[in-house]
Amino acid sequence: MTARRAVEPVSPSEPPRAPAGEPSADEEIVAGFTAGDEAGFAAVYRRWGPLVHTLARRSLGDAREAEDVTQAVFLAAWRGRAGFAPERGALAAWLTGITRRKIADALSARTRRTELGSAARSLPPDTAPESDARPDAVIDRVIIGHELAGLPAPQRRVLGLAFYDDLTQKQIAEVTGWPLGTVKSHARRGLLRLGRCLRDSGTFGRTA
Repeated sequence: MTARRAVEPVSPSEPPRAPAGEPSADEEIVAGFTAGDEAGFAAVYRRWGPLVHTLARRSLGDAREAEDVTQAVFLAAWRGRAGFAPERGALAAWLTGITRRKIADALSARTRRTELGSAARSLPPDTAPESDARPDAVIDRVIIGHELAGLPAPQRRVLGLAFYDDLTQKQIAEVTGWPLGTVKSHARRGLLRLGRCLRDSGTFGRTA
């Protein structure tokens, strides 16, 4: 009679355990991620991306915003991977914390867009757009004007003359009396800072 080898059943609710002394698959993924391995980052995204996307979708109720938040979460995680400490908790919990913050940012950006839209619709008739203009053109103008107000005075003046008065950099130099190189420098720095402000506010991710 052939002896049968006894096999200990594994509960379907529990992942298979790695042999003693060997790291689990998740541990290997986390190790690669924290070491700055791009393959490890890709593995982390595949492993926990569905979790992050589900949390974002439930909170935001919008698939496209959930995708944007998911990408933002993993980008922030990759950039801040040095701040992850395995002894303080699992990577999934750490990613969940980042997800909650990004969801809050997305909700704040949504509220801000709504408020700016209301402000644009309440503009006096003499500043209203022509009937054939895009409805969101005024919103863009209000948003840019709002962000311009937060720039340093020289950058704000250069970009204001370019945006509202449609002046070239050479014409701006003549109006301000500043050297052309100074005008170009203020314009470049102002545009970079303005771009960051618009990205942080969620304006670039606004859906049509």
